[in-house]
Amino acid sequence: MGTAFEIINHLVLVYDDNGHTDDDTDSVEASSETTPAHQHKMPHVEMVQPAKTQQEIEQESKVEKWIKELSDDERKQILSSEDFQNFFNRSSRLVERVLAENETDMYIDYVGSDKEGKDDDQFAGDRLKLNRYFFDERWSKHRTITSLDWSTQHPELLVASYNANEESPHDPDGVVLVWNSKFKKDTPEFTFHCQSAVMSSCFANFHPNLVVGGTYSGQIVLWDNRVNKRTPVQRTPLTAAAHTHPVYCIKVVGTQNAHNLISVSTDGKICCWSLDMLSQPQDSMELQHRQSKAVAVTCFSFLAGDVNNFVVGSEDCTVYTASRHGSKAGITESFEGHQGPVTGIDCHNVPGQIDFSPYFLTSSFDWTIKLWSNRDSKYIHSFEDNSDYVYDVQWSPIHPAMFASVDGMGRLDLWHLNNETEVPTATAVSDNNVALNRCRWHQSGHHIAAGDDNGRINVYDVGEHIANPKNDEWSCFRQTLQELKSHAAEREEDSSFMGSMTVPLR
Repeated sequence: MGTAFEIINHLVLVYDDNGHTDDDTDSVEASSETTPAHQHKMPHVEMVQPAKTQQEIEQESKVEKWIKELSDDERKQILSSEDFQNFFNRSSRLVERVLAENETDMYIDYVGSDKEGKDDDQFAGDRLKLNRYFFDERWSKHRTITSLDWSTQHPELLVASYNANEESPHDPDGVVLVWNSKFKKDTPEFTFHCQSAVMSSCFANFHPNLVVGGTYSGQIVLWDNRVNKRTPVQRTPLTAAAHTHPVYCIKVVGTQNAHNLISVSTDGKICCWSLDMLSQPQDSMELQHRQSKAVAVTCFSFLAGDVNNFVVGSEDCTVYTASRHGSKAGITESFEGHQGPVTGIDCHNVPGQIDFSPYFLTSSFDWTIKLWSNRDSKYIHSFEDNSDYVYDVQWSPIHPAMFASVDGMGRLDLWHLNNETEVPTATAVSDNNVALNRCRWHQSGHHIAAGDDNGRINVYDVGEHIANPKNDEWSCFRQTLQELKSHAAEREEDSSFMGSMTVPLR
């Protein structure tokens, strides 16, 4: 037989077989009579290169192209070009996202067998659970969070505005950071600056690339994430026609084809703007109560599905209803009940079979949260479980009887009014009891963000068993409101009776 080849993984096994049979090779005698060339009967191993196509051979034969070395000026020109900046910014975000991703939880229980036979109270920790936090050492540290807003176009994006950093006077006073909750990276998606502290910020609805800010100086500023600059691309003038006092309230209202930016400053001036032109407001109005003095507005909220009627909280402890247009434009009614400045206000905005749009909540420095109806000048109920300033309050976007609040003790409270009206259903406390200034529900109703006094944002998961409303929650909430109104009437009667029993001193 001729020489046989067996190729395995590019290794060649060569057997020398010149007419010898297996018996010959196994025989000691035959082995001793063989020539030295045939004494080694084990296979001979050689490395063999993998087969190459003709095209690969031709490519290897080509001379390597000469690479031009760039000069320093040419490198600087490329690095500073807009195309390179766009490419680099986008690529760095993508790489950062990939590097930050962690493995998913392999122990997640979809069946729920670990919860069988246990009552809901044993899972109180699941009602409000910290998911993650946002903090940037460079831009968040020593800055108070002044506002939060989730994007409607990109629900994973959260914008936060920050006050001035007194520890670093050379940094910009105003900072706005856009965070991405979809990826595990710990740096902001976008960073924006302003020469004045930013007191309020929001995503510009119907314009997914724009972020709006209201500043302490009174200017309204506009950032565009498509532009490779951190400073505003538009800003309003500091003139009497616009704002000259701090702007704590901004919101884009309307529809895709007809929308405006509404802003209110602490001097009681409300302005309507077009996002295409911030050089002057389309219209403006002074909010005055009984033509006596300007209302120092600290917060506002539009009624559900309404771009004309809204409610405002003020520094003078009073709540007001107001209208932008019509025969009663301006302040229409006043609501007294708080003993301190009003810090937060939110109108009920959960759609359902029963309309609760007249109801709204307020928070105050007087340590209380109050429930109101715009049809009654007296508050319906006062929630008095807090022991410090209550800085913000907001209804759940999906549950008719649930709201959240934050206070100066670092408490984030969830209130489920169909279950309890005297104490919260769930509470989470910030690290070291740092004051929480702002809270904002995610539009899904399953997450809530809370910003603190040190520039940190905590994002909590709300347990589905309390976040998702049951079918009868709307009717139950109507019954709850009737009971609260009945108690309020009794309280008013008792107050009137005690007043009539007072004997004047002589």
